[in-house]
This record gives sequence, structure tokens and C-alpha cells, in this order.
Amino acid sequence: MIVMKDIFKTYNNGVTALNGVNVEIKQGEFVYIVGPSGAGKSTFIRLMYREAKPTSGSIIINDIDLGELKERKVPELRRQIGVIFQDFKLLPKLSTYENVAFALEVTEEHPRNIRKRVLEVLDLVGLKNKARSFPNELSGGEQQRVSIARAIVNHPKIVIADEPTGNLDPETSWGIMRVFEEINSRGTTIIMATHSKEIVNTIKKRVIAIEDGLIVRDERRGDYGYEA
Repeated sequence: MIVMKDIFKTYNNGVTALNGVNVEIKQGEFVYIVGPSGAGKSTFIRLMYREAKPTSGSIIINDIDLGELKERKVPELRRQIGVIFQDFKLLPKLSTYENVAFALEVTEEHPRNIRKRVLEVLDLVGLKNKARSFPNELSGGEQQRVSIARAIVNHPKIVIADEPTGNLDPETSWGIMRVFEEINSRGTTIIMATHSKEIVNTIKKRVIAIEDGLIVRDERRGDYGYEA
């Protein structure tokens, strides 16, 4: 469960990114975050994994009050949240297997458990046969699948994706969306910021639209609502 109450976020340069946001997202939901560029979508997402802090208001994620969370506890929070970026952010000198395993190694998981879990998630994203490949040997879609595998390897309750198909061709994007649907079907909450009108209008999910720092629309099985 994610609860935001009266969230305001003003940056040091005076720009107000969020202007009184109230929202609840239940465990297991699939939510698109849409809106024009500069509307506040990225700030909305960054607040959830404590990459940014609100100027005022409260955020509670899985009974954790982020406003009261000590800095040393932030890594613990982030183990419950998988984050996927548009530009993949893979470690170039590590193989597919090593990139995904790294997320478990930092938690000091037993090597036997690491191997089992990494192979499970690589199978889920269709990359078990690319375990030894390095990022520069993979296509953009394959690199994004590696980043998805890395994000879910810790069994997070929430996966946050910021424009995950933004750099991919349409066919590859649909493949990535099928992976997200499979992850969601297993009970993981998916929150995805996207500019893809076709994806939002085809794969119907909850749509939260943000404009000028405000939630202006919140619809079950909504449409994109903007020109592509």
C-alpha cells in the first residue's frame, strides 16, 4: 500500500513540482502515471523510493513512514522497491548474470540462493540463454529485460518503472509490457510513468494523470488522454 497525503515538493530553484498530491495505491495494482513533460511525474516517482523528499506532506509505503525514515534505513526500504530506468543503468563490465546477482550480493544472500533466484528471474524475462553476455552484446530490449530482472530479483512488493519503453522500438516495447503483466499477475504492484499512448490505450490499467504538479485525473482502466 502506498499513501501520499498533501504532498508538496518545491526545489531549491523555486520550481514547485508537486502541489498538494493525495493518492492511494493498493498492493497488486498496475498504475500508469501520465501527463505532459515537466508535469511532475518524475518527482512523483522519485519520492516513492526516497531519491527525493517532499517539502511537506507524508508518504507511507508498506507501513513505513518515509518522513521518519532514518538515512541508514533507506537501503532497507529500497529492497522492497524495484526501480527500472529508461536508460537501463547496467554495469558495463558485468555479465547479465552478474548484473542481476549484484542486487542480491549486496544483501549478503547465500551464493546458492543467489544462483537459484537469478536463473529464475532470467528465465522469467526470457534471457536465461544470455546469462554470460555483457551489456554491449545485448539489444536495447534485452538490456531492459536485464534491468527488469535486477529490479525483481529481491522479490520487491513494488516495481517502479520510469519510461521503461522510451528508448525501445514498438515490437520490443510490447515484449517488455508482457513481462510487466506477468510480474503484476504474481502480486507485485507496478507503477509506470509513460508517454506511450498506444500502450496505455491498449493494455488497460489504472491511469493517474499529473499536470502542473496536481493529479487531474485518476481512472480505473483509463485512457492516455493526450496527443502522442
